[in-house]
Amino acid sequence: MKKVEAVIKPFRMDSVKEALSQVGVAGMTVSEVKGYGRQKGHPEQYRGAEYQIDFMPKVKIEIACTDAEAPKIVEAITKTALTGRIGDGKVWVTDLLEIVRIRTGEKNEAAL
Repeated sequence: MKKVEAVIKPFRMDSVKEALSQVGVAGMTVSEVKGYGRQKGHPEQYRGAEYQIDFMPKVKIEIACTDAEAPKIVEAITKTALTGRIGDGKVWVTDLLEIVRIRTGEKNEAAL
């Protein structure tokens, strides 16, 4: 089992959700987060004063899936979230050791 996590630009979320639905993703967790990578934020002006925006608004997506589903999910996210501009985000995949569905007690792939 794998956990696919992605941090993307907020305005790409609807497109990514649609692409994930098309590859069979039935559930995901989405959080509004802030952070920065190589871009280190950017300067903005407000009423003539310049200030630095350090943490950029992003959306974090978390999906638990089978080993076989992970590559399709990663591809759907990377193709759909791509704008070609700095700050498009990142996707990472980690191994999951155990999953338990609280309501039924099902474990691992049965709990997905």
